Amino acid sequence: MTLHPICIGIDVAKAHLDLFHPVTGHHRIDNTAPAIEQWLQPLGGTDPFIVFEATGGYDWVLRCALGQARIRHARLNPTQARRYAQATGRLAKTDRIDAAMLCELGERLAPPPQEAVDASRKHLSDLHKRRDQLTAERAAEKVRLSEARGLCQPVLASLAAHIAWLDRAVGELEASIGLLIEQDGELQRQAALLRTAPGIGFVSAVTLLALMPELGLRQPGSIAALSGLAPFNCDSGTMRGQRHIRGGRGRVRRALYMAALSAVRTNARIRAFYQRLLDAGKPKKLALIAVARKLITILNAMLRDAKPFIA
Repeated sequence: MTLHPICIGIDVAKAHLDLFHPVTGHHRIDNTAPAIEQWLQPLGGTDPFIVFEATGGYDWVLRCALGQARIRHARLNPTQARRYAQATGRLAKTDRIDAAMLCELGERLAPPPQEAVDASRKHLSDLHKRRDQLTAERAAEKVRLSEARGLCQPVLASLAAHIAWLDRAVGELEASIGLLIEQDGELQRQAALLRTAPGIGFVSAVTLLALMPELGLRQPGSIAALSGLAPFNCDSGTMRGQRHIRGGRGRVRRALYMAALSAVRTNARIRAFYQRLLDAGKPKKLALIAVARKLITILNAMLRDAKPFIA
């Protein structure tokens, strides 16, 4: 007889966690490391399976504690959880209801367990996110400066000073990112492999390392879907709709699209692939998306096999 592990649903909030255990029912604890560790201690020998939604930084302490305790867990896309609730007729939404729903979802759908938290990769993700924030602000300030007509001198000086500060801040973050990668052997190895591929520079390599920890561990179709580059069918009856990419990680998709633009200019093999698509009548943007999809599958194979790109 096969004994299935107990599934526990957790609704994560900023200040507390709502837990639903199929035997003991609902329970609420503080969203702090001591409270979570105290709750996990009796679970050590029961092999539970924990299911919760991704909630930005609010689930970080929980993920660290589960990883240290070696307890299997699934971190779900909130849209997936909400769709399940709707499909099972749950119209009301509270923390207690969501915790019970997540427990049921885990029992019925058995989502794949999450990889253990990598502190270095989380640190890299934080630095990368902050760099993105500052570069976006810098771009906005540069637009304001370029469109400045008739503004007084103090405003112009403020814009120029802010842009200069942003330049320094971005440079400091990039130095911190470089140092973090140098100090972590696995990140350094993967970064060196990624940068052998055409179109992959410092920023795109860091984006992939920070936001695609699955790279090198998944099948080609799965990794393309995760990066938002897999075309999905839209058919019904005799109607055959146009295929569209959707979902996935938007920041990764944008980085790969820019890498594809560079790759078609610098690599003969990638350029030939792109040209074949254009000759077949494909629009330029669609052809570039196909190049980006080809690029992510190549990068996935490179990390999987620990081999650099071969031109």
